Amino acid sequence: MNIKNTFRPDSGAGAFFFSILVWGIGIGCFAAAMNNFLSDIHHMDSVERGWLEFFRELPGLALVFLLALLHKVSDWKVIRLGTTISMLGAILLLIPADKIAVVAFIMIWSMGEHLVMPIRSAVAMQLAHPGCAGQSLGFLTSVMNFGTVSGSLLVALIFYAGSKFFHQSEEMLFNVLWILIALLMLASTVSTFSKSVKTTPSKRPRLYFNRKFSKFYALELFYGARKQIFLTFAPYVLIREYDFSTAQMALLLGICAFVNIFAAPAIGKLTDFWGYRNTMIWDTVILTVVCLLYGFAGKLFPAHIAFWVVSINFLLDAIISTTSLATNIYVRSLADTQDELTSTLSTGISINHLIAILSAPIGGWIWMKFGVEHLFVFSAIMAICNTLFAMTIPKK
Repeated sequence: MNIKNTFRPDSGAGAFFFSILVWGIGIGCFAAAMNNFLSDIHHMDSVERGWLEFFRELPGLALVFLLALLHKVSDWKVIRLGTTISMLGAILLLIPADKIAVVAFIMIWSMGEHLVMPIRSAVAMQLAHPGCAGQSLGFLTSVMNFGTVSGSLLVALIFYAGSKFFHQSEEMLFNVLWILIALLMLASTVSTFSKSVKTTPSKRPRLYFNRKFSKFYALELFYGARKQIFLTFAPYVLIREYDFSTAQMALLLGICAFVNIFAAPAIGKLTDFWGYRNTMIWDTVILTVVCLLYGFAGKLFPAHIAFWVVSINFLLDAIISTTSLATNIYVRSLADTQDELTSTLSTGISINHLIAILSAPIGGWIWMKFGVEHLFVFSAIMAICNTLFAMTIPKK
């Protein structure tokens, strides 16, 4: 990609992408360590983990309303606000606290993370020359994936070296990590102060409902429930059932992000060739098998083989989940205008978060009451429902 031909001169592109890179490293660090922190330090069980996810996703559900309140604030200032709030959340985790306080601190972190999520794409498109918005978004995705890989590997290094060579306790290593993440968020915030940045706000996405998108709304419900079960409980299964350490968990997440740097563009090309309908049908068929293998690996295989089965299925889920882009292409085929497309996708995110905050506590209860196998049977059922609805989409 030719940088000069993609981005407008003096647009602040360098400052923006450096900020996103540093932010991505911090997000990667946090994601790689959070589940072990909750399990090893605060000993949260599956039900408590589900309820924490309920509160962690609430800022995502409220995102449309938060951005509406900030409609007079420029996109760059919203990014600064988001990174600053996340920095505060990381600092608060240094305080010795009970489970309720930890949930509140993670909720603060999540609010900052969710504020940055939709705005980064809007800014990336603002920076690009006319006709180069797609290239700018592609570059943004690459930068974020690189940040996630770097953050995950950084956590693996800190916990491996800290325990093996410096003989530090796990609690001390987590505190070192929170300080590092807070410094990364600070660096991300400071780097956005550039004289060439745009100070006027973009048009904020809004909730938009139309009957022609009814199948999309249903697909988002089923996809959101299945995704949330894996996002919340798949790492917890590895930690509590297969004794994954923080370093191992971080390394696996880093591998997933690294593979997706190459897999995501390949899946995009496959979707263009094969069609969004076929992609939406067969990806969830494969994910159904992934869910069932993930849940029953411990009963079907010896322990040392089950370890590798769940690890490979964790990676497969991360790869195949990128096929959600097919749903966006489906919406684009129905939308009459760019504004209708943006608003519908924004509504989809809200629906996704609504089902996410409901499915996480239910999933924790299913795990505790019936076992981890039934939890992933529930996830497989959601994938099957997704497949059946995708089959009702007319063939092109």
